[in-house]
Amino acid sequence: MPTLNWIGKDKVVNHHLDVPFRTLEKQYTFAPNGGDDDGNMIIHGDNLDALKALLPMYEGRVKCIYIDPPYNTGNEKWVYNDNVNDPHIKAWLGKVVGAEGEDLSRHDKWLCMMYPRLKLLQKLMAEDGVIFISIDDTEYANLKLICDEIFGNYSETIVWQKRTSPDARKKLSSGHEYILIYTKNPDQNLGLRLLPLEGKDAEAYVNPDNDPRGPWISSPFTAPGYRPNQMYPITTPTGKTVLPPKGRCWCNIEEVYQRLLSEGRMWFGADGNGVPRRKTYLSEREGRGTWTWWTNSEVGYTQIATQELATILGKAVFDYPKPVRLIERILKIASDPDSIILDSFAGSGTTAHAVLNMNKQDGGHRKFILVEMGDYAESITAERVRRVINGYGEGNKAVEGTGGGFSFYELGDALLINGMLNPNAAEEKIRAYVYYTETRCALPAASENEKYLLGVHENHAYYFYYEADRMTTLNRAFLQTIQTRAEGYLIYADSNTLSAEDMARFHITFKKIPRDIAAL
Repeated sequence: MPTLNWIGKDKVVNHHLDVPFRTLEKQYTFAPNGGDDDGNMIIHGDNLDALKALLPMYEGRVKCIYIDPPYNTGNEKWVYNDNVNDPHIKAWLGKVVGAEGEDLSRHDKWLCMMYPRLKLLQKLMAEDGVIFISIDDTEYANLKLICDEIFGNYSETIVWQKRTSPDARKKLSSGHEYILIYTKNPDQNLGLRLLPLEGKDAEAYVNPDNDPRGPWISSPFTAPGYRPNQMYPITTPTGKTVLPPKGRCWCNIEEVYQRLLSEGRMWFGADGNGVPRRKTYLSEREGRGTWTWWTNSEVGYTQIATQELATILGKAVFDYPKPVRLIERILKIASDPDSIILDSFAGSGTTAHAVLNMNKQDGGHRKFILVEMGDYAESITAERVRRVINGYGEGNKAVEGTGGGFSFYELGDALLINGMLNPNAAEEKIRAYVYYTETRCALPAASENEKYLLGVHENHAYYFYYEADRMTTLNRAFLQTIQTRAEGYLIYADSNTLSAEDMARFHITFKKIPRDIAAL
């Protein structure tokens, strides 16, 4: 598999490991009518830090990821999905890549920015998870190569028709963008769902003969080629005898045909004198497949997306948002009613809008996690979601609210400072971090009987014997407080006075709590 090298790659290829774990600090919950946040999150802050902060709760749990990163076209004016030279990104490059970061090409900068974020996204994906990435021609080739390297299994590229007509100002204008699709594991199939039959697809099914099985469509009962046992004569209801056309045969042997006929599954036209056709009933269709060409009529286009957003917020705020129908199409083929959906380049919040719409349509309980770095995370991203939940517009253009809720977060302090626990971090956040680092699982609900128990994983019990204002010691007295029976125990404390014999007898592994004693 070909790989891509660029200036600065050596500094970022494993940088995701060095990103500190930071807390997520809830600012408020928006839940009209006394509800809750439904597990939905909007996070304001650097998406690299935010993705790392999500790992203790969500590693291996995210079913569907959609991201719309900067396209890096070189336009230095801030336009959504364009400028990679955002001050936050430039500052990050200076810290991670070093002084030479100033001399990188914009493509080098873009690749340095994307690589560690994609590495963390891969960790968050469920085993059957799928990621969709929007991009245009500027970075498509580079993006595909680094995704091939990270995910190891290029799946497919969707071409989205983003315009309805050519740009009259240009001799040759772009009318498309791409959506790359990757799965978590190289040996995993894409595993997409069929699209539901609706609109024109469903309207094609009719019932002119009042068939009790409901609406149906018919398809030719012939197949190419010559098979002697599929060349029998068929008599129509009017008594006419027909044979397959030249170069073709019937689809099935005569025994199967007679069964279909007896079941009323053959159609000979309204007059009963036509060439036989086989019925397929709407009730028997699970849905329809899609292909890699998504037209503007099916999933929307850039101009309509801009209008959608202006209608919701009362003004135009982004030049190139994505249409809601585009993200809904992704959710229909790549999510379940209970899936977690992540968008770490959230922009105006289209992904949350699509999730809320889908839940309203099918009664699902999908959860969204949005991350937005820009200062507009509250004023645009969260505000749009609030209005979608409550409803927006007036008169005959009013759109009913979807219902639901969300919580808004800011990035907090790092859990570790110079390798030591941050004493200002909330204890529950520290407990979640410790349990995650040991098990790669989310912290279970706290035990009512054992204050220091984190949880049990693979028949091992994990304890965090921690007090913020005093030192703790693993000794015989603490062992007497343990009520959970397990094959082994991993216990964090400040010190340990148990003998080697006791450690072996009770299958205990001791780990010292990393904190600055002098600070206490």
